[in-house]
Amino acid sequence: MEGTSEPVLDASSRLIDFQWKLGMAVSSDSCRSLKYPYVAVMLKVMDPAGQVKSRSFEMTIPQFQNFYRQFKEIAAVIETV
Repeated sequence: MEGTSEPVLDASSRLIDFQWKLGMAVSSDSCRSLKYPYVAVMLKVMDPAGQVKSRSFEMTIPQFQNFYRQFKEIAAVIETV
């Protein structure tokens, strides 16, 4: 259905696996912005019913750097608990 998508994670999901890879698109019929690196993230999550689902998404390098900074902030807060 256009305009709607299932969330990658919700509060009741459990992260099972996290994988990532650095990539670079070099050719495409439909994309003008090539030769820019990106980070591809692959997640496996378990929903409350116990079903394991795979989710994937891509981030630009600036998006990934922001993601990384936020996780560092989370780790710093967790260390104070």
